[in-house]
Amino acid sequence: MKQFLSLLKMDFLVNDLEFRNWKMIIYLSILALIMIASGHSTDRKIFKIAQLNDELKMLKSEFIEQRTNLMNFKMETKIIKELEPLGIGPAKIPPIKIIIAQD
Repeated sequence: MKQFLSLLKMDFLVNDLEFRNWKMIIYLSILALIMIASGHSTDRKIFKIAQLNDELKMLKSEFIEQRTNLMNFKMETKIIKELEPLGIGPAKIPPIKIIIAQD
């Protein structure tokens, strides 16, 4: 019974001869703080990675959309329709090939 009361009174921490118990308690407390900080750091990194993955997906879809628009603008029929009001159209006469003789 005395040992139980001694444990409840925490005599093992107050006793002058039991300084090594304090060392262990301080060591375990610091270790627990480091583990908690490490866990929070890991959570922050996981959320940052998820955010960057979402941003990457958005940028990829935007890139594909812009590439599709560019391909549509480069189509010959689209160019002809855009330039028709300006009076510019495809040539009716095929181009003439100029050959220069080398001496």
